Amino acid sequence: MKTPRLKERLVALIVLAALLFSPPLLLVADRPSATGLSWLPLYLFLAWGAVIALTAWLMEHRPEE
Repeated sequence: MKTPRLKERLVALIVLAALLFSPPLLLVADRPSATGLSWLPLYLFLAWGAVIALTAWLMEHRPEE
């Protein structure tokens, strides 16, 4: 691993991803808006993108030496 705390950060990212995709949060996002459309697809897209972006940042981030 590149940095001494990378393992802890990756575990924290896994916990965050598990929380973002847990059924209680998905049910909150699944409620229809005033137009009758569900926010679930947008929530899933943004949450998945955030997890991918954070993973890429953690893996590519170089510590200053």
